[in-house]
Amino acid sequence: MKQSQSQAQGAATFDEMLSGGDGVRPPYRRFRNWLDGQEPARLLKKARDAEAIFRRTGITFNVYGDEQSNERLIPFDMIPRIIAAGEWRRLTEGIEQRVVALNAFLHDIYHRQEIVRAGRVPKHLLVNNDALLPQMMGVTPPGGVYTHIVGIDIVRTGENEFFVLEDNARTPSGVSYMLENRETMLQMFPELFSANRVRPVKDYPALLRQSLTACPPERCSGKPVVAVLTPGIHNSAYFEHAFLADEMGVELVEGSDLRVIDGRVQMRLTTGYQPIDVLYRRVDDAFLDPLTFNPESMLGVPGIMDVYRSGGITIANAPGTGIADDKAIYSYMPEIVEFYTGRRALLENVPTWRCSDAESLSYVLDHLAELVVKEVHGSGGYGMLVGPAASKKEIEAFRDKLKARPGNYIAQPTLALSTVPVLVENGIAPRHVDLRPFVLVSDKVRIVPGGLTRVALKEGSLVVNSSQGGGTKDTWVLGD
Repeated sequence: MKQSQSQAQGAATFDEMLSGGDGVRPPYRRFRNWLDGQEPARLLKKARDAEAIFRRTGITFNVYGDEQSNERLIPFDMIPRIIAAGEWRRLTEGIEQRVVALNAFLHDIYHRQEIVRAGRVPKHLLVNNDALLPQMMGVTPPGGVYTHIVGIDIVRTGENEFFVLEDNARTPSGVSYMLENRETMLQMFPELFSANRVRPVKDYPALLRQSLTACPPERCSGKPVVAVLTPGIHNSAYFEHAFLADEMGVELVEGSDLRVIDGRVQMRLTTGYQPIDVLYRRVDDAFLDPLTFNPESMLGVPGIMDVYRSGGITIANAPGTGIADDKAIYSYMPEIVEFYTGRRALLENVPTWRCSDAESLSYVLDHLAELVVKEVHGSGGYGMLVGPAASKKEIEAFRDKLKARPGNYIAQPTLALSTVPVLVENGIAPRHVDLRPFVLVSDKVRIVPGGLTRVALKEGSLVVNSSQGGGTKDTWVLGD
């Protein structure tokens, strides 16, 4: 099953499998030799088998606002994305530097705000920013860790050109798909893994539990008790919440299962109530504590913030980490990394225009058809404009929104994202991808070798989000 070079490589697009002429890049050579010997009909049958596995396992996600069907399978493409050992080492150095800086930044802005005093980040980005929680001012989380779990979205544009697209420091999702993608590939093609020296990802749940228990609260005595807090079965990532709780061997709880007793957050069991030391929460800040935040919330635990501030529980990720997800803050990440690490950022940002700046806004309005425009608090591919793929009507409607609330948006150039091969009905074809490695932070930084590769399955599309029709791939990091 072959893919032509002209089919794989556009004028300015880096193909991760193919090099100039008829060449194959080194990470893909063994896999490509195997692929060329496969019958197309067998691969298409395997793709159907993989879909059946996902359906049986119940690996679905919810689509908000979809009246046809609220629950979908995320499409899975069985041709892996392959990363060489040396490439991964360079990536992990940059990722570790970035998450260390993010944690230092969060501690600083909730305490002395030295970076603001130094003029490296403007104060107006923090004032009246809903993601900055006054309730966290002066609070230091157990172990000084704010972002216990981080997802760093990375795009590639060339052989040695990697950029951070955004940081996910609140409640990054997708790790269950990384694990299930690998498990599915191991079931279907076990022979490929030993032949290609693929590094394993199966240890992630054990590492997650190890990382969470390494940050116990001050009032913890003995082995920390861990639980996962979910908003419930209607949440888009509920499968992942249940999956991770099961894999870690801890309780999956909802707000109704918890209450504050004797100054501790305790969960209801058949034998009574048991104190929780570490709560991996997948509930947004606004719904975490109705006595502190949204009084109408039924998803959180009344009084949990008082327990948190008094050292009675660790909440992962810490409340208030959403300020590090802010895309206007993202535009200052090179300055943030250098300020807290003393070194230039090893991983660069995508060039970004801050629409709150009048000159930048003028440029963006004049070039909307060429740019990607995002909400500063947006996620999941919602509320964004991809200029080259938008109609004139969509561009003009977005122009009005941008003029009305310029500070709510940033803009970026439309990058020529790298492509990797995907299986289609008539063979294989290139599609654009990004990568979300998952980072665990506690007594040390742990980065699982791989991550979630998201793929834009529509030809020519740059939007990889599952909510917008994207799919996923298994990500192989090769050993030395």
